[in-house]
Amino acid sequence: MNIGELLKRLTDVFRDVFDDDELVITPDTTADDIEDWDSIEHITLIGAVEEEFNMRFKMGEVSGMKNVGEMMSIIAERGE
Repeated sequence: MNIGELLKRLTDVFRDVFDDDELVITPDTTADDIEDWDSIEHITLIGAVEEEFNMRFKMGEVSGMKNVGEMMSIIAERGE
């Protein structure tokens, strides 16, 4: 899967979780950039991403992610 496809699929997940069809994410997007991205929504988001990509993040990965780009790197490393 290429970076463009990965970002598109993640964008769809983010739009669904945050209920915002206009939401645009980039690898630099952080929780500070999305108004409704709090600790509860973070759990929902991680679950939705895991389901979309048929994978499970490790606890250290979840707590260490600083932006969408780091999430993308983990997903890309694991493949699908």
